[in-house]
Amino acid sequence: MRKLLLSTTIAATLAALPAVADTLRVGVATAQTGALAYADVPVSVGMHLAVDEINAAGGIGGKVTIELIEKDVRSDAAQTSIATQELVDQGVSVIVLPCDSDPALAAIGVISSAQIPAISTCASSPTLPMIGGEYMFSNFPGDNVQATVSAQWAWDQGHRSAYIIYSPDTQYTTMPLYFAEVFEKLGGAMAGQATNTIGQQDFSAIATTVAALDPQPDVIMTSAYEPDFPSMIKALRAAGVTGQIIGSDGIDSPTTFSLGDVAEGLVFTTAGHPTPGSSLETFNTAYEAARGESPETVFSAVGYDLIKVLEAAVLAVDGSTEPTALRDAIANLENVQGATSLITYKGTDGMPVRQVSLIRVKDGDRELLGQPSPDAALIPAPRMQ
Repeated sequence: MRKLLLSTTIAATLAALPAVADTLRVGVATAQTGALAYADVPVSVGMHLAVDEINAAGGIGGKVTIELIEKDVRSDAAQTSIATQELVDQGVSVIVLPCDSDPALAAIGVISSAQIPAISTCASSPTLPMIGGEYMFSNFPGDNVQATVSAQWAWDQGHRSAYIIYSPDTQYTTMPLYFAEVFEKLGGAMAGQATNTIGQQDFSAIATTVAALDPQPDVIMTSAYEPDFPSMIKALRAAGVTGQIIGSDGIDSPTTFSLGDVAEGLVFTTAGHPTPGSSLETFNTAYEAARGESPETVFSAVGYDLIKVLEAAVLAVDGSTEPTALRDAIANLENVQGATSLITYKGTDGMPVRQVSLIRVKDGDRELLGQPSPDAALIPAPRMQ
């Protein structure tokens, strides 16, 4: 009888312990081809660098190695849902979703049903976790935070009128609406707005309208990204629009810096910039040593950050790879040191608190204008489009 009681006690004790595995299986459903590949491909490179680094040191906490199981969703929402289900069926503990809210949101049903935490590589719409539920996270500064930083900078530069160009086609491309809200709150005036469609090639009508305003607006703000953005900025400048153009993280790519004079002076927000002695400078050095070239965009560092978040979550639950435990751990992470900055999820709704860098294009290169912490009172509430 004593043996039976002892066996029962041991079984109960073991059942109460966190599930520990030798491998954290990470399902990666990202856009390796298509319109979002400009971000997700370098993100994947950064993820692999982090995984190689952690595994070479013996794994997370010296005992849990990381395995990436990857599928190309081809920048397609339906394919993202399909790939996510396939990865769930393969028994992964966490899912990495594409760098845009719309395809990431397509996986909501699968994620919620499986109760597996999911993190978008760099989707920045603050509505992502709000719509996606408690198992959905992002890995990037929110659109409303980025817009607050750029609007405050524009106001501080003495700009008093603004014109926004946005697309209702995706959550991300409505970022200018946040900009307008903050700019007006600061005392600025909106000179007007225009909408475009994703994939639009001809911006001459919008450019002509802006150029004809008297006076022209001090600032034109958009969150268009390639291939739309290059066509847009060329059309604006060709039409004689001379105001300050402000963009967003979606144009932090080699294409922007290859545009020549047309992009000179362009300002945009992004996730980081390598200042002397910074963690991002250290990452860039390691990246060059590993790959023989410098990173072309901050998105590689963002991918590295995502793996460091997962590492911190596993450490927080003593090596468990049980999905619900990892979800709770991610939601309570504070000051995780990434390549770009410290990252905090505790006290948020799934959008991380992390640094925003303001960059100006100067002579075809990046010039850091600042890494300000925006006034919390100015940051707009997430808005559904």
